[in-house]
Amino acid sequence: MPKITFMGAGSTIFARNVLGDCMVTDAIKNLRIALYDIDAERLRESEMMLNNINETNNRGRAKIETFLGVRNRKAALKKADFVVNAIQVGGWKPSTYIDFQAPKRFGIRQTIGDTIGIGGIFRGLRTIPVIMDFARDMEEVCPDAWLLNYSNPMGMVTGAVQRYSNVKTVGLCHSWQACAYLLCQMLDMPVDNLRWDVAGINHQAWLLDIRRNGKDLYPEIKKRARMEKYIDKDKVRFEIMKRFGYYNTESSEHTAEYSPYFIKSQYPELIDEFKIPLDEYPRRCVNQIKEWRKVRKLIVTTNKPLEHKRGYEYASYIIEAMLTSKPRTIGGNVINNNLITNLPHNACVEVKCVVDRTGVHPTVVGDLPEQLAALNRTNINVQLMAIEAAMTRKRDAVYQAAFLDPHTGAELPMDKIVKMCDALFRAHGNMMPRFK
Repeated sequence: MPKITFMGAGSTIFARNVLGDCMVTDAIKNLRIALYDIDAERLRESEMMLNNINETNNRGRAKIETFLGVRNRKAALKKADFVVNAIQVGGWKPSTYIDFQAPKRFGIRQTIGDTIGIGGIFRGLRTIPVIMDFARDMEEVCPDAWLLNYSNPMGMVTGAVQRYSNVKTVGLCHSWQACAYLLCQMLDMPVDNLRWDVAGINHQAWLLDIRRNGKDLYPEIKKRARMEKYIDKDKVRFEIMKRFGYYNTESSEHTAEYSPYFIKSQYPELIDEFKIPLDEYPRRCVNQIKEWRKVRKLIVTTNKPLEHKRGYEYASYIIEAMLTSKPRTIGGNVINNNLITNLPHNACVEVKCVVDRTGVHPTVVGDLPEQLAALNRTNINVQLMAIEAAMTRKRDAVYQAAFLDPHTGAELPMDKIVKMCDALFRAHGNMMPRFK
């Protein structure tokens, strides 16, 4: 019986998606599941829901156990074959709320704040130490396990584990597999028989080629993206595609804060022009909490059987491929060992990978178009400095990561950036490790 340990199992809906997928997959049905969280109520809710799914869809074949709190972490991880990580250190409140509110006092506005930007940097600084604790435990109690990381900031968190531990790790995101389909649907183009190539970094990977029945779709995509009927649907990404030649994998609200071009206090009219949803992530969190309260009784406490169908999350497909002779192609976040040759070697890049019994095998991309590599490098600079800061606990490295951030650096002088970082340290308090 393979063992899957889910770190952050209080993320009930995501646990349902990933572990429900595993329980309805023939090759994985007979499994042990260890649910780990530091929130007793959320852990209990996830256990109830997954027991329901197990009985309804899997004849109770999975053995589900719960492990609460840091003291029980090693027990949760012991002899695991796969570890799925989905933690959010500090949660929506207080930590993510602080990531948005404190920078506002210095004139920095954000949309999502989970990848780079000042919010992404501080999310990484409080997340990387926790993930590295997980990795050290894994080295001790399940050294052969694979860590499947879903926690953002993906490039920072996954890259830190890959560079500073011996844990076999791949980072996973939703945008890679959905990008081509959603683009074509948005532009009223057929989605059958699509073939595409994507490479870059997480949340800023590039649709390098897209074809249907062998025909290059980019000319038609670019034509439609300029039409009045479509242009407002994805305005920031369409502008990037217009100026740099290629479409990127993550949404316009994400893309707006990865560069110095769109959120500018000196040009506030850009916010309306490019339909940029400032404070989008906090708004989503509030709405998700409201929706969770509505569906909680149905999903968690009801005696009604919960049906589950396998979804598109990569985790169950990776586990299936590693347990069988059935290979699977995924978009994975891995260290750049000569994969994208014009990006830094120590960066965490997102490329096509083949998964089989022997592990995750990244494919070689070669050079990206230089303008795309240049945009990626501006984001990689921040990721690498944030990892440096998290591992050394040096405040100067935190400041330097913020100096290098395209959006932050375009808005504030260096002394204001330092003051903003110090204000964030004070606001986060004990949620952050101590920095020198």
